[in-house]
Amino acid sequence: MIGRLRGLLVARAATGVVIEVGGVGYEVNVTPRDQASLPMLGEEVVVHTHLVVREDLLALYGFEGEQSRDMFRVLLGSSGVGPALAMSILATLRPDEVRMAVATEDVQALVAVHGIGKRTAEKLILELRPKMGALTTRSAACGNLSRAREALESLGYQAAEIREALGEVPTDGSVEELVRSALRVLARR
Repeated sequence: MIGRLRGLLVARAATGVVIEVGGVGYEVNVTPRDQASLPMLGEEVVVHTHLVVREDLLALYGFEGEQSRDMFRVLLGSSGVGPALAMSILATLRPDEVRMAVATEDVQALVAVHGIGKRTAEKLILELRPKMGALTTRSAACGNLSRAREALESLGYQAAEIREALGEVPTDGSVEELVRSALRVLARR
């Protein structure tokens, strides 16, 4: 398996990059977030990778950090999640946001991902919970965060806005405190 590449970034495309290592150009699929964080063309780059081998496919998926690659591998271990859906999840949510969504049973966070509906999100939460291990979140805080998200949605805010705003506020308050803090963050934008 190819676990990491270090070489020159020689090309960019909509869904990936080409990294030249020892005279060989490797096509690597990356998320838009990871692609934006890569250096300019001609500069040295390091990406953590996962190789997918199938009858009709040999594809390399790259990530800026090991945490994202490891989350990609966990997602692939879930039934119904292939490389495209796993990349879509990581393009929308950072690994810590995926963990939080699973820990808080936040279906709406996963529904924000292109290609995931409510049933798929619920199924993913059930499958991923044991794989995520012990998360250090309290159940009361988890429920409050989910209810705060619902309250902000009822006020007309989009899922992406809500996710960013709640990511900036302390999560240990009551639902009302979470909503007030999130509204302050949203008002600044």
